[in-house]
Amino acid sequence: MVKSKASIFSGFFWKFNEQITGQLVSFIVSIVLARILAPKEYGIVALVNVFVIIMEVFVTTGFSSALIQKKNATRLDFSTLFHCSLVFSIFLYIIIFLCSGLIARFYHNDDLIPVIKVLSLRLPISAFNSIQMAYVSRHMAFKKIFSSTTIATVASGVLGIALAYMNFGVWALVWQGLTSVLFQTLVLFLEIPWRPYFEFSISEAKVLMNYGWKVLAANFLGTFFLQFRSLIIGRFYNAADLAYYNRGSRFPELISNNVDGTISSVLFPALSQYSDNLDKLKEMTRRSMGMSSFVIFPLMFGMAVAAKPITILLLTKKWLPSVPFMQCLCIAFCFSTISNANMQALKASGRSDVLLELEILKKPVYLAFILSSIRISVLAVAISMVLNNFIEMLIDVLPNKWVIKYPYKEQFKDIFPTFLLAIIMVLFIYPIGFLHLNSILEIILDVIVGAIVYLSGAYLLKLQPLFYFLSYLKCLFKGRS
Repeated sequence: MVKSKASIFSGFFWKFNEQITGQLVSFIVSIVLARILAPKEYGIVALVNVFVIIMEVFVTTGFSSALIQKKNATRLDFSTLFHCSLVFSIFLYIIIFLCSGLIARFYHNDDLIPVIKVLSLRLPISAFNSIQMAYVSRHMAFKKIFSSTTIATVASGVLGIALAYMNFGVWALVWQGLTSVLFQTLVLFLEIPWRPYFEFSISEAKVLMNYGWKVLAANFLGTFFLQFRSLIIGRFYNAADLAYYNRGSRFPELISNNVDGTISSVLFPALSQYSDNLDKLKEMTRRSMGMSSFVIFPLMFGMAVAAKPITILLLTKKWLPSVPFMQCLCIAFCFSTISNANMQALKASGRSDVLLELEILKKPVYLAFILSSIRISVLAVAISMVLNNFIEMLIDVLPNKWVIKYPYKEQFKDIFPTFLLAIIMVLFIYPIGFLHLNSILEIILDVIVGAIVYLSGAYLLKLQPLFYFLSYLKCLFKGRS
């Protein structure tokens, strides 16, 4: 059944609330923990997360995407893929458990062994959670995710902070990360009616995995090479350097997850309903890209300008080495938002084969940038990511010239006014840094001036995303009055 405009917007509303609330609480928790713990302790968890995140791809992406994309997924489909995901996750946990010593030796750090064994318990929990998320996405019941994410983030955050104050060090981060997904799974178990049944169909598994394995492979390649960067930094430098890099990426990731994550999570199941209507698919993709870039561009450019006062205010001066990484990665994420919109359109159209081909095409470029920059410095790696994301964006746009008839020229025309307006905003706020104000005043002035310039310009240029947001806000307030 095709989702209505109201249900799609309701999905956006609750998914965005979930993203904002969850990320805001997580952000506050991470700031408190960063002020208590040392960069080296963050680095140890970052090293272990390289392997855990890669393994999680196998149990969270292909299975759930197949359930969302299939138009008439049944109870048998859900149970079949649940059993596949759970068994596979236990198998992967055993592998990473047995390889913990090898991983520790690779990094020359035996302290990683117990952390690997405990943090990897996320795998079977994530397997269960991914099927729950697929059920919620199919039913556009994002209000359920909002409540479960809020409860899980708050509970795990309180636990992490308490352990940090009790001098548990790196284990504060380990238990926070593990209990976050555990609490969310438990809350969703109580909130949604779906339960796994002892039923399995080999034929249904083959049909679903025919689509799902390509999405899984594409996501695996993307995630592996994304984490490969952290693996290489941790191997050639040290845990503290990796912590500075990851901390620099944390702020732009916060924005990207809230905006692109929200739009992608809600739009994919909505777009999938129009897989046979390419004109409608193109229209919704254009709207998605317009909304994402309208929000992402000014926030990323503004954050790059205000990176130093933000870091001093929130994290203290001990994290100042992360500033140049934050600035570079803010720009890199701007290109990623265009890539994400195009990838969602391809995925929704059922062309998972093209997704896989794109990932295979992009990875040699990524490897070339990483391997050529890692010997220079960690900052060189961050700069190379800006160039890499730009090239990846050009590659990701290409197939939609044929799939949904949305070529480079049209996409550039759609995003250029927003990009130009964000640049003009930067020209107004950049000189504020020369006033030598304290961090709070500088950030406040940056936000006020930037918002006035950007929103005024958007109104004068009559940018569609601005009026789209305003019209829906008007509908939202009317509906709640």
